[in-house]
Amino acid sequence: MALSKQEIAQRIAKELQDKWYVNLGIGIPTLVANYIPEGIEVEFQSENGLLGMGPFPIEGTEDADLINAGKQTVTVLDGGSIFDSATSFSMIRGKHVQLTVLGAMEVAQNGDIANWKIPGKMVKGMGGAMDLVASADNIIVAMMHTNKRGESKILKQCSLPLTGVGCVTKVVTNLAVLEVKNGAFHLLERAPGVSVKEIEAATEGTLIVNGEIPEMSI
Repeated sequence: MALSKQEIAQRIAKELQDKWYVNLGIGIPTLVANYIPEGIEVEFQSENGLLGMGPFPIEGTEDADLINAGKQTVTVLDGGSIFDSATSFSMIRGKHVQLTVLGAMEVAQNGDIANWKIPGKMVKGMGGAMDLVASADNIIVAMMHTNKRGESKILKQCSLPLTGVGCVTKVVTNLAVLEVKNGAFHLLERAPGVSVKEIEAATEGTLIVNGEIPEMSI
């Protein structure tokens, strides 16, 4: 059974490590803040100028002055801080963030990512994505494996304008966990009830399958 967006976020949350600073992009990545594993402390950074971002607020408790980069209302944990965008991007460009989680429209087998523009459609701008992919050493992408037409978004080569080149380290989709290395996708885990054959059929890029592939634990 394919994962929901919330379950994708839960699986990515298992990648978090104690004392890490983590940037969460727009979309599915924002949900990761709701699933911090017990026993660890993580500082979530939002590129609009927020450090110490907490989970989404309970309905009725929202503060319109506290938003993430996607303009969603969020919470701030005790000790959190708010600052200008210049300071925020100094953190990013200075490589003070240990993990960046981004959404994507396409990912290629060499680690290229396209997540900011579809030609012919209105866009608000690239946001901070290009700074993030240029500065981060550990980028996990949260995305659906295929588009609404059932076409693969896990590709040999991106067809959309690139955000970054050769930068993605891991992809978590509704079907699988994939590691990007040596110019190919390496299948690490599969969604519960999803077969390797189904993942192969949904993947256009080169997919390496070694041995028995375990189901994800959410």
